[in-house]
Amino acid sequence: MSWPRPPFALPTSQLDQPPNGARVTVAGIVILRQRPGTAKGVIFLTLEDESGVVNVIVWRAMYERFRRAVISGRMLRVTGRIQRDNGVTHVLADTIEDISPLLDRLLDDTLSTEAQSR
Repeated sequence: MSWPRPPFALPTSQLDQPPNGARVTVAGIVILRQRPGTAKGVIFLTLEDESGVVNVIVWRAMYERFRRAVISGRMLRVTGRIQRDNGVTHVLADTIEDISPLLDRLLDDTLSTEAQSR
């Protein structure tokens, strides 16, 4: 079972609900990208939504497949499996989508609303 079904994203505040190993979709603004030299090609992303942050692990094969989104995406939608270990929750990415154009649309809508209110 997926929590929730794509294309909808589970708010980070609800990541404690699905069981360990459940397939989930999360989305948020990329606030951190890490690629430690000791991680053997693994990339760590931190995404932030309106309710908190989520850690995403991108294995080398997934990085190669979704390289452009991982490197340049400002806002991502990630589907993968929940992994809980020692009180820390991660999403092990199997699909990564760059949804940055939604940020531009949000900005355009905000500017349009402000202009109309003047």
